[in-house]
Parts: sequence; structure tokens; C-alpha cells
Amino acid sequence: MKNQINIKHIKNLNNDVLRGIAFYTQELAILQERLQEIAGDNTAREVQEQVEHFQNQFIIHEKCLTELKQDIHRNDLDIKADLLLSGTMVSESIAAEHSRVHERYLNEEKIFNDLRHEFNRFSAEWL
Repeated sequence: MKNQINIKHIKNLNNDVLRGIAFYTQELAILQERLQEIAGDNTAREVQEQVEHFQNQFIIHEKCLTELKQDIHRNDLDIKADLLLSGTMVSESIAAEHSRVHERYLNEEKIFNDLRHEFNRFSAEWL
């Protein structure tokens, strides 16, 4: 019999990650609005270069958050399929996939927060 892991912890973490993704998606929208305000008020070349930098970073993070959300939903579907077979446990491979996605989320969260702090310093200078 293959090793199995209880799903309660996995489901709670997946739900936490989905809430985190929703928060960061909203945060991105706010940051993009502030960036547009800065871009409209400042036409200096150095400001426009920074605006472009942040626009690109926001696009990258939005894509990453979307992919993470899809991967969490996919992991949830895999969990449901495994539960149909076992009742209350999921296989180690599904738990390992969950761990990989969760690590990606934690990494994205750290990078996003660093970017947000960088952007806040920029916006404090130009808003």
C-alpha cells in the first residue's frame, strides 16, 4: 500500500493561498492605479523608465498569481479524485505537488512584497 497523507492540512493551506492570491491581486490593482497617477503627473525620462519597469513587474506578478491560482485549483481537483479512491487520504505525489505549489506561492509572496516596498519608495518620491 502506498504512503498516504491526511488532506485537512493541505486543504487549509490551499485555502490560505487562494485568499493570499486574492489579496495580492487586489494590491496589484491599487499599485497599478498609483503608477498610472505617477505616469500622468511626471513626464521626466527617469520617471517614465521607472514607470515602465514597474508596469513590467506588475504584469509578471499578475501572470504568476494567475498561474498559482490555476495550480491550486488543479491540486484541489487532484485531491478530490484521490479522495474518491481512498476516502480520507491523498497520495504522497499529490502532497508533494501541493508542497511545490505552496513553495512557489511563498517565493512569489516574498518577491511581491520586496517589489511593493521598492514601489512605495518610488511613489513617495514622485507622488
